[in-house]
Amino acid sequence: MLTREGWPVAGASVTLLGADGAQVARAVTGGDGTFALPAVPPGPATMLVAAPAHEPRASSVVVPATGTWRAGEVRLRRQGGDDVPPPGVWVIDTAHSSITATAHHLGLSAVHGRFTRFTGVITVPDGDVTASSVEVEIDASSIDTGNAQRDEHLRAADFLHVAVHPALRFRATGVRRAGGRWVLRGELTLLETTRPVELELAYTGSGPDPWGGTRAAFTATCELHRDDFRMNWNQAVGIGVAVFGTTLKVAIDVQAVRQGG
Repeated sequence: MLTREGWPVAGASVTLLGADGAQVARAVTGGDGTFALPAVPPGPATMLVAAPAHEPRASSVVVPATGTWRAGEVRLRRQGGDDVPPPGVWVIDTAHSSITATAHHLGLSAVHGRFTRFTGVITVPDGDVTASSVEVEIDASSIDTGNAQRDEHLRAADFLHVAVHPALRFRATGVRRAGGRWVLRGELTLLETTRPVELELAYTGSGPDPWGGTRAAFTATCELHRDDFRMNWNQAVGIGVAVFGTTLKVAIDVQAVRQGG
């Protein structure tokens, strides 16, 4: 049992109904999303799947008379998983969100970093989702690549220069449909240099949380070029191979809580 994005769904209830509508077997998925239905009688049946925060699913199956029956891959859609999020003001839950950047290192491998402190608000107007706005502020000193010496260099004047430029800011005032995807166009301010940035955006659903609130989930990706923000330090080694590539691949996962419930 998987989400649309391929994550396993634990705790999903799987019920098999016979041709007469009576229950013939039931199971609950484990942490890896798998389940087993023992002693299932052969013949046509209906498989019902229910999981918290996901839309229920029913499908027709045929259990063979011999051999092992496999249900195959079943993907569930999150509740509220329409093409657009509900209107409202959504505050980013930083404890369940991430902003990461990946750079090429020595032309061989990748260095992954993340910002651990940031705040943000997403506003979705009633009736016209394309007029949605986003405001995010990132604490530049919160960069974390898993290496203290490298992190201190990234905070220094060669890169983020956090003593002078303590924050990165992103603002967007509209989203548009581009083929089968959404594009969020905004402006990123880094080292007090502001440049237009386009993020490929996906809304992955919304639903109630255990604390009485409503949450929505989004993902976004983009590429940035350090030279655009005057972050052009580099050092060559060997036959001119740069220590860090100038292109940064950014990946964002956001969980946001709607204000007012």
